[in-house]
Amino acid sequence: MPYLISEPETPDEKIYELRLGTNTIGREADNSIVLTDSSISRHHAEIAIASERMTIRDLQSKNSTFVNEVKIEQCELKDGDWIRCGGVIFQFVKELGSYRQQLPCDDDSQISIVKQVSPQPTRIAMQDLLADTKTGGSLLRLHKQNADQRAVDKLKILLEVSKELSSPEEPNRLLEKILDLLFEIMKVDRAVILMVNELSGYLERKAVKVHSGHPPNYQPHSKRNTNLVRNTGDAILIADACIDERFSDSDSILGQAIHASMCVPFKPRDEVIGVLYVDNLSRSDIYSDEDLEFLMVLANQAAIAIENSRLYEKMQTEAVMRDKLERFFPPTVSRKLKEEGNLEIVEAEITALFADISDFTKMSSTMEPRQVIEMLNEYFKVMVEEIVFPYEGTLEKYIGDALLAVWGAPYQKDDDAWRAVWAAIEMQWAVCRLNEEWGQRGKQPIQIHIGINTGKVAAGNIGSEKLIQYAAIGDTTNVTSRICGVAKAGEILISQSTFDKFEEQSFPLEKLDPVLVKGKEHPLQLYRLLWEKLPNSALKL
Repeated sequence: MPYLISEPETPDEKIYELRLGTNTIGREADNSIVLTDSSISRHHAEIAIASERMTIRDLQSKNSTFVNEVKIEQCELKDGDWIRCGGVIFQFVKELGSYRQQLPCDDDSQISIVKQVSPQPTRIAMQDLLADTKTGGSLLRLHKQNADQRAVDKLKILLEVSKELSSPEEPNRLLEKILDLLFEIMKVDRAVILMVNELSGYLERKAVKVHSGHPPNYQPHSKRNTNLVRNTGDAILIADACIDERFSDSDSILGQAIHASMCVPFKPRDEVIGVLYVDNLSRSDIYSDEDLEFLMVLANQAAIAIENSRLYEKMQTEAVMRDKLERFFPPTVSRKLKEEGNLEIVEAEITALFADISDFTKMSSTMEPRQVIEMLNEYFKVMVEEIVFPYEGTLEKYIGDALLAVWGAPYQKDDDAWRAVWAAIEMQWAVCRLNEEWGQRGKQPIQIHIGINTGKVAAGNIGSEKLIQYAAIGDTTNVTSRICGVAKAGEILISQSTFDKFEEQSFPLEKLDPVLVKGKEHPLQLYRLLWEKLPNSALKL
C-alpha cells in the first residue's frame, strides 16, 4: 500500500496511508488528508491510486502543487517522489518498509563512532566538584588545592551553572535559583539581588537568602556598597568593613557587624541592570581575590540569564498581544500594523462588497435575542473566516446583520475585483449549505442580497491613535450599500465600474435597466450576476 510521509526525517514526521481510488489533500474536513497549514487551499490536490498507475492532480490551488520542485497540473507518481503542496512537503513511497530502510543511521555498521557518551545529570556533576566546607584561603567549596586543578574545576562549575540557568524561567524564580546556586558553591552568610527599577533608576531588592543560623534582617546589605557598584559598574571586595574608616558612617555595616563583603554588577552588555551582594558576619572568613573573580564570572552568567528571561517574558507578552490583535482585526490590517506600526490614511481603488440578510427584521422578531446572536455568529463565521479572509479581503465592519468587506486596502492586487466577485458567489453557495444544516436542526433558513462596487476611497485609521478603526471612506462604499439595497433576496448585483474590470473574464451576467438610487443624480447601470450557473466549488484562487 502506498503512503505519503509528511515532513520526513523530522520530529514532525507524519505518515498517511493512501487508499485505492481518490485521496484528497486540503484544509476542509472532507479531505482524506486534512492539513491546517495556511498555505494549503481548502481542496489543494488529489492523488488517484489504481492497481497499475498512481497520479497526482492539482485542484486549482492557491499556492500550486509541485513534484520534485516542478509545478504540475497532473502527473504520474514514482516511488520516492517529493511532493510540495504550498509550504508542506511530502515524500511518496510505495511501501513503508522501503522508506524505513532508506533512513540514515539505521545500520550502526555504517557509522564510525570514535566515542559515545551519555550526558550525566547536571546536579551530580556539580556535587562531585564541591566539598562540604571551604578549602584554603578561598570561600569556594572546591575539593582540590592545586591551582591548576582548581581553575579547571571552576570552569566546570561555571559550565554547569550555565546549563542550570539556560532554560527560560519566571524572573523571580530565576533570581532565587541564582542564590541557591551561589550558596551551594560558596560559603556565604547572606546574599541579596537588587535590580534597577527601569522607571525610577533606583535599586530595588528582589531576592534574599540567609544561611541557617543567622536571623533574617530587613535590610541585609550595605546601601553604600550596592550604590557604588551600580553607579561605577565595578566589582568591590571589602575585607573588614567594620574597621574601614570609609564606612564609619554606614549604619547598616556597623549595626550588623559586617566584616567581609563582596558586591558585583549584573552587566549583560554596557548597562548595569542590577547587583549581587554577599557578606559574611565572621572575622575568620575573609573573601579572597579568587572569590571576587569567581563571583564576577558567576554574575556575568546570571546577568545573561536574567536578560534572556526578560526577553522571553516580553516575547510571551507580545505573543498574547499579537493574538489579541489578530482576533480583533482582519489579517490584512494586523499584517499592516506589524509592518508599519500604524495605519496611515491613503487613497486607493477598492472593490467593496456589501452583504445583507433579507427580511432580517421580520425574521428576528420571531426569535429570542440569544438565538439571533447565535445565528449571526454562525453566519458571520462562515462569511468572514471561510470566505472573505481566504480571498484576502478586509472586513471593514459589521452593521447589524450586514457586513462590509473591501479588496484593495490596505493591500492592493491586480485581481481585487475578481476576488470580491468570487467571494460573493461563495457566500451565496455557503448560505445554501447553512440552510441545509439549519433545516436539520429545526432553524429558519435565510437569504442574502449582495452589492459590489469599485472606486476610489480614503482608507486608513479613522478615529484616534488609541482606538484603531480601519475604514474606507468615500462615495464608493456608500454606493455599494445602495446597490445592495436594490438587490433582491438571493441576488448579487455589480456596478458598471466593477463590470469594467472583467474584460477578459466571462461571468454569466444580465444587464438591468438603469436604476436611480438615493444620493445619486444619475441612474446606475447594474448587472445581475447569475451565480446559480456557476459551480458550487472550493475557493477560486
